Amino acid sequence: MTKKFDFNKGLTELEGIVKTMESGDLSLEDSLAYFSKGVELTKSCQSALNDASQKISKLTEQDGFVNEVPLNDS
Repeated sequence: MTKKFDFNKGLTELEGIVKTMESGDLSLEDSLAYFSKGVELTKSCQSALNDASQKISKLTEQDGFVNEVPLNDS
């Protein structure tokens, strides 16, 4: 059974990784390990956002609301 990804926890962990890496106090090996984990978390977060976007699109189509407006066009 696959455990469901928790977006908020993933994002919090990713922010911690960025902060740690920006400190500049890591060895090369540790930097690579943090970078690898960050890439993994980024992919998981992006996938969760894409899934949410698809669910929203389906729900709005079911309601007959099909005119999507980008957020930056307010």
